[in-house]
Amino acid sequence: MKSLLYFEGEKILAKSGIGRALDHQKRALTEVGIEYTLDPESTDYDILHINTYGIKSHNMVKKARKLGKKVIYHAHSTEEDFKNSFIGSNQLSPLVKKYLVGLYTKADYLITPTPYSKKLLEGYGIELPIAAISNGIDLKKFTPSIEKEQKFKEYFNIEKNQKVIICVGLYFERKGLIDFVEIAKKLPEYRFIWFGHTPMYSIPKAIRDIVKEEHPENVEFPGYIKGDIIEGAYSAADLFFFPSNEETEGIVILEALASHQQVLVRDIPVYHGWLQENINCYMGRNNQEFQSLISQIVEGKLPSTKDEGYKVAEARSIEKVGLELKAVYEAVLKDTKNEEQSLSFLNMKNN
Repeated sequence: MKSLLYFEGEKILAKSGIGRALDHQKRALTEVGIEYTLDPESTDYDILHINTYGIKSHNMVKKARKLGKKVIYHAHSTEEDFKNSFIGSNQLSPLVKKYLVGLYTKADYLITPTPYSKKLLEGYGIELPIAAISNGIDLKKFTPSIEKEQKFKEYFNIEKNQKVIICVGLYFERKGLIDFVEIAKKLPEYRFIWFGHTPMYSIPKAIRDIVKEEHPENVEFPGYIKGDIIEGAYSAADLFFFPSNEETEGIVILEALASHQQVLVRDIPVYHGWLQENINCYMGRNNQEFQSLISQIVEGKLPSTKDEGYKVAEARSIEKVGLELKAVYEAVLKDTKNEEQSLSFLNMKNN
């Protein structure tokens, strides 16, 4: 059994959650002994496992079909999470939905990160089998490290006893960036750091202005930072605050939970069933609640949810994701064998 993992625009998307999802897939398949190739010219594979949605992705599906290969589409995106992102995204979202459905329905099987995103896809009228499989998390990578934490503190000149709240995400309104800044204005005694980057030309002026200059002194947008500094930030900060309005999962939440970090999110449907309020995280519904919760969490006035939060990440380890991917691969190839047996029977009958 061998798959072709296809990822169009890898350099552009490398800084996004989808980019990290591909790395996790490679690791997960290796863990369970499934061979894969990244070569789009290859014909030596059984399943095309495709992650992206451009014209080249569309052509890859057509090519795989001509070769008689099975196709699994990894449905990372929905109309809902396309809105409130790039310039013109809200106007384009109905067309994006139509395009996504057209692509997804060309597959034999869909994989999507959560039961919530699976429900959305089923609501689009897609009748293919759909598996909800987490994008997974590398637990070892996010194990707290004193050395990494020190690098983070030195990089940002974190003063002793200074309270730091972090978020990781693209510069999208959907991610809650506006609320993040508004709440920071109300809490000038804390530092707020938003990690991540999106090309300025692609985002609405209101968001662009906030990132460039229209934010208070206690808010920082250092851009995309990887390696020891961001990994140290995850565990050294006082809180991971993720006010996103829409996600299909949120890999950054898993990264924070794996770092034994305190997590505060918005109460939205995607988290229902795996994040539990006041048990493995805290949840807010508006800026007033967020402001109150942030103060209570960083000042130690609320019970820690770190240990229970880590269990959520643990259940979504790379190794466990690998086993789930393997099960889907086997189901898809089993259908292939059944089809071959049926064709063989028909040929014998006709002869």
